[in-house]
Amino acid sequence: MAWSIAEVVRMSGVTSRTLRHYDEIGLLPPAGIGSNGHRFYEEAGLLRLQRILLMRELGLGLREIRRVLDEHTDPVSALREHHGRLREERDRLDTLVRTVERTIAELEEGKDDNDMAKINRPENLFEGLEHTAEEDSEARERWPEAWEEARQSRETMTDADQEAWQREATAQMVRLAEFMVAGTPADDPVVQAETEAHYRGICRFWTPNAEAYRGLARTYVDDPRMRANFDRIAEGLAAYQRDAMLAYAEAHLS
Repeated sequence: MAWSIAEVVRMSGVTSRTLRHYDEIGLLPPAGIGSNGHRFYEEAGLLRLQRILLMRELGLGLREIRRVLDEHTDPVSALREHHGRLREERDRLDTLVRTVERTIAELEEGKDDNDMAKINRPENLFEGLEHTAEEDSEARERWPEAWEEARQSRETMTDADQEAWQREATAQMVRLAEFMVAGTPADDPVVQAETEAHYRGICRFWTPNAEAYRGLARTYVDDPRMRANFDRIAEGLAAYQRDAMLAYAEAHLS
C-alpha cells in the first residue's frame, strides 16, 4: 500500500516542505514519484519517518539521525532503544512537573509585604531542566564541526568536573533571573558580566563567533522547548537572556 505526500502530512503532522527536505538530504526518500510528480510513501517509509520524529523528540540532529538510521537496520531493536530513551525522557518530564509545582507553591507562599516572591532554595528551580542539551542541539544543527569539538572536549571531563560546571551554569541562570526581576536592563554592565561568564562557559566546549552567538541567543526564544525551559523559571527570561547575549555579541564579538 502507498500513501501520497498529502496523506503522510495529514497523518504525521510533518509539513510537505520538511518531507521534501528529508528527501533532498537523503534522510527519507519516497518509495517513488507518480506521473503527476507527487511523491508517495510505503510502509517502510512511514516506519522510518516515525523513527526520525522519535529521535527529533529526543533532541538528536539530522546528521546524527542519519548516522543512527544507517547503523541500525533492525527496526525492532531500534524501536526498543527509542522506547528506553523515551521512558527516560518521561521520567525527566515527571521531575520537571514536580519542579514547577514546587516553584509555584514557594512563590505563592513566600510573598513579602511588597508582593515580591522569595525562593528558599534556588537550586531546586532547575531540577529536570536540560538547557545545555538544547544548546548542544543548536550547535549540532548549525555548526557541526564546532559541536564535534565540544563533544570531544566534554568527553575529557570527569564526573566531578561536569557536576561543578552544571552547578555554575545553574547559578548563572539564577543570578540572571534575579537581575530581570529587579528590572536591570539587559545591556547593564552587571548583566553583561554574567553574559561574559555564559560565553566563556560555552567556549570551554566550542567557540562561537558573533553570528553563532547571536544565533544561539535567538533560539532561546524561537525554539518552543528552549523558551519553555527558561520561562518556567521566570516569565520572559528567555527573551531577557537573548537580549543580553545580543548586546554582548554586538559589544565584544563583532
